Amino acid sequence: MKTLLFLVGWCLLFVLCWPVALLALVLWPLVWLISLPFRLVGITFEALFALLRAVLFLPARLFGYRGAPAGRPSM
Repeated sequence: MKTLLFLVGWCLLFVLCWPVALLALVLWPLVWLISLPFRLVGITFEALFALLRAVLFLPARLFGYRGAPAGRPSM
């Protein structure tokens, strides 16, 4: 669905202002390449925070706390 909306939006832009649509088509791979380092930094920070959370909760897990199941709220 997301791809279909993107395609319809691009076709609409192509009908209304074709030079801008062609420019967007040419520049999109460059924008994707520029955004790659930021994605890698995001993945790195996500892994770092997961490691930090695992280290901080390790004592509780060693003492047997497992948390509430995902389907049932805790009371």
